Amino acid sequence: MKKIINGKTYNTETATFIAEYDNGLNFTDFNYVEETLYQTQKGNFFLQYFGGSMSHYGKHVGGNGYAMRGLLPFTDSEAAEWLEENGFADEYEEYFGAEEA
Repeated sequence: MKKIINGKTYNTETATFIAEYDNGLNFTDFNYVEETLYQTQKGNFFLQYFGGSMSHYGKHVGGNGYAMRGLLPFTDSEAAEWLEENGFADEYEEYFGAEEA
């Protein structure tokens, strides 16, 4: 997937895959969510997402719900937070470092 956002190109084909999360539901479930974190060649992070019509990514128009797919630019802190919240400790350490507790 390729998208231009604020004059910058985000392309899953040329970016580095970092981690992928899904909420464990079946792909056909209206609440299904899948997210993949990438880093561009210039070091910018972005999230590719897919969400069922009842997920937080779903779009509601009138009485109808639609599944949505797209890309979201992420700041470094948003990428770090996403990795931490979704349990990707190794990836967090690789991209952001972490000290022993």
